[in-house]
Amino acid sequence: MAKSQQTYNKKAMEDKRLKKRKDKAVKREERKTNSPGGGLENMLAYVDENGMITDVPSDPTKKIKVIAENIETSVPKKEKEAEVNPIKEGKVAFFNHSKGFGFIYENITQEKYFVHINGILEPIVENDKVTFELERGMKGMNAFNVRKKV
Repeated sequence: MAKSQQTYNKKAMEDKRLKKRKDKAVKREERKTNSPGGGLENMLAYVDENGMITDVPSDPTKKIKVIAENIETSVPKKEKEAEVNPIKEGKVAFFNHSKGFGFIYENITQEKYFVHINGILEPIVENDKVTFELERGMKGMNAFNVRKKV
């Protein structure tokens, strides 16, 4: 005689699976019978004048009329500022002719700017009063078009 292919463990697992399925079906039926009604009215939500979600419609007397043209959706344009003179005045704090670079302190802000020999129009030495313009370099602002102040 041949043995049955179904072992105790397989039978127990099958019974467990069927019991789970039945329990799930019973719970589903209970939810259907106990629900207040799945109509559209029970599913609607409203937003009141404060932006809160409620289940009752808002009062129409509290509505505010909004004109679409008054809503700004972008950054406002900058007002034209008075043009700043790009030529600044300063004093040479350090300059090394053999290496070809130095630093200039601006008179007004006392900021220090790097200057390369390629940005110099006239030979300069330390403590010279100079005029210069600024440009953005790789590591910060650099002085260029450097001339001795007349």
